[in-house]
Amino acid sequence: METLESELTCPICLELFEDPLLLPCAHSLCFNCAHRILVSHCSTSKPLESISAFQCPTCRYVITLNHRGLEGLKRNVTLQNIIDRFQKASLSGPNSPTESRRLQPQRPYTATISGTIAGTIGGGGGTSGSSARGSPATSSHSHPHANHTNHSNHTNANHSPAVVAKMDPRISCQFCEQDPPREAVKTCVTCEVSYCDRCLRATHPNKKPFTSHRLVEPVPDTHIRGLTCLEHENEKVNMYCLVDDQLICALCKLVGRHREHQVSSLNERFDKLKAYQVSPGRVSDAVMEASKTSAAQTLENNLTNLVKRNSELENQMAKLIQICQQVEVNTAMHEAKLVEECDELVEIIRQRKQVIAVKIKESKVMKLRKLAQQIANCRQCLERSSALITQAEQSLKENDHARFLQTARNVAERVAMATASSQVLIPDVNLNEAFDNFALDFSREKKILEGLDYLTAPNPPSIRDELCTASHDTITVHWTSEDEFSVTSYELQYTIYTGQTNFISLYNSADSWMIVPNIKQNHYTVHGLQSGTRYIFFVKAINQAGSRNSEPARLKTNSQPFKLDPKTAHKKLRLSNDCLTMEKDESSLKKSHTPERFSGTGSYGAAGNVFIDSGCHYWEVLLGASTWYAIGVAYKSAPKNEWSGKNSSSWVFSRCNNNFMVRHDGKEMLVEASLQLRRLGVLLDYDNNSLSFYDAMNSQHIHTFEISFLLPVVPTFMIWNKSVMILSGLPVPDFVDGMASDHQEQQQQMGLCRQESPYLTGMKTCH
Repeated sequence: METLESELTCPICLELFEDPLLLPCAHSLCFNCAHRILVSHCSTSKPLESISAFQCPTCRYVITLNHRGLEGLKRNVTLQNIIDRFQKASLSGPNSPTESRRLQPQRPYTATISGTIAGTIGGGGGTSGSSARGSPATSSHSHPHANHTNHSNHTNANHSPAVVAKMDPRISCQFCEQDPPREAVKTCVTCEVSYCDRCLRATHPNKKPFTSHRLVEPVPDTHIRGLTCLEHENEKVNMYCLVDDQLICALCKLVGRHREHQVSSLNERFDKLKAYQVSPGRVSDAVMEASKTSAAQTLENNLTNLVKRNSELENQMAKLIQICQQVEVNTAMHEAKLVEECDELVEIIRQRKQVIAVKIKESKVMKLRKLAQQIANCRQCLERSSALITQAEQSLKENDHARFLQTARNVAERVAMATASSQVLIPDVNLNEAFDNFALDFSREKKILEGLDYLTAPNPPSIRDELCTASHDTITVHWTSEDEFSVTSYELQYTIYTGQTNFISLYNSADSWMIVPNIKQNHYTVHGLQSGTRYIFFVKAINQAGSRNSEPARLKTNSQPFKLDPKTAHKKLRLSNDCLTMEKDESSLKKSHTPERFSGTGSYGAAGNVFIDSGCHYWEVLLGASTWYAIGVAYKSAPKNEWSGKNSSSWVFSRCNNNFMVRHDGKEMLVEASLQLRRLGVLLDYDNNSLSFYDAMNSQHIHTFEISFLLPVVPTFMIWNKSVMILSGLPVPDFVDGMASDHQEQQQQMGLCRQESPYLTGMKTCH
């Protein structure tokens, strides 16, 4: 509020603007303050009307006055409306005189300043959780009599906010014998009677049992009588039917249709409903006992999110209002510039001036119409969410058992639904709508009068995804522009894609953007990128009038290419010259023993020559006629003298004749795969902790490991007959990319933790 007030303060009088003038430099000034500035420039022999200019007190810009003087300047109507609403909101604040007078009995419960400010900006109102603690409903009231004060301190912390929310302006004492009765100062919830100060002292001395009576601010009689039964007139509800999930009275249980139903006291039901989150179906003890999350806490969390969104809406609306003012100022500046330029030209320029003026005004109308629609959308969203917040906060403050039970669940469901379904959408503000990407440069047009027109920023370029290419560490971006001849240069910006969908917020907030300026062609190759990583690209077209960005494009580098490392190959394996094929060879070859080499009987394996610690990588293995193999990944520390998957540092997909299985930490699980499997696809998504296997020829998913990677991993390959060939550095196929995305969404929706897949133990292994 202090920051907002400082923005609404005149730099001369240091008070809120009064009848503000909109200066050509976009600053504002009180009319009276501007008049005082002119008076200070006058001399005794020089009349006030002779002053034709003065300096803006903020930026020292010279303001030129026409023959009307200050009356010729525009009034800042938008700013005046904001100030009027700010003043109304301030009168309702916790430190205002109005708030102080609320301590008196006749004042009704008032909304907090935060809610009022929300109403000021968006046309709605609301309250915040913090205001309730400072309201008269929860604070003690001073009174000259000790017993009165003691009762207030004892009871006010527990009375119902709904009781004091909407009381009559004046409530009369129900115990007075005089006519008319005196004004009530307290209502006793226990007695269900409102008392004036004299009657309260007479009927409620400071001794038991009166010290336990609940005294609240004066409320109408209908508010304190409680809810009555729908089936039995004049009977108060005092039980809760667990079967029908509704409030009932004693007669309903004794002689009504609920006599055979299980019931609960209001106190007990109130405590349980406050303590546990209740599912939106029928209420049952089993559901409530099984629930672990507090309903009140959940409601408060949802309210916090809604309040946060309201704050974002207010900020967005402030930006929109600022843009509207900037449109006004920029339009006025360009119109003045247009007149100045056109006055220097001859008849043909006068004709062109009219054409350009129409264009400017049409652009202004179009932009203001768009901005007005955005403001209307923000105001509508703010009104809906503010109303819902107000109702929800009232429900949270409700201590009357019956009223809470009647409204709490419905309110909680509405708030949860509003949060879950994103009813409160935060519109994106297009900062290019301020009409500031506009220029009037007639240096060239003066020579070509027939082609006279204004110069605008070029249209946004378009990135051509189908022409873009990538390798494991480079991406070549291609784009086209409709205004290619008016573009001076292009600028390419890119950063790693983090999954954020709001690209405008991402563009405005990212600190890690890389910028390539002064590009003269419509394509550029970026080097030194991470392999298997998605990037966001923007292209900016620039000329003298300004610049405009393209729509964002998501491009991805290919997987990390690798080959088989001869230093790791078992001595009974033969590698091809290009190190892409490995073959089982029973003849013992003379190879030096190294710690990295696979050894031991049956461990006929080899590893790739790369360690992967980030990104998403895909490779394929051509299995040929091999019917006994194990393909996967492992940590560098994985033992080399045993099968891959027999330890906790490796994960593999394996075939043993006609059986297919996945193996990790000595545990195996059978999986379904075709006996005709000839091309195995492997997707290692290190950043999302998953390792997946696919039948690449039939586009079928076989199995996915959920792994919490702790160290870099290396691709591993084992065979016991025939040969296999690897293909690396491949782009992720479309069917694999789609399946991986669906798997991630399912994991997020189900709330599953990352963990290893279950395995079948005790299965007969191949030897």
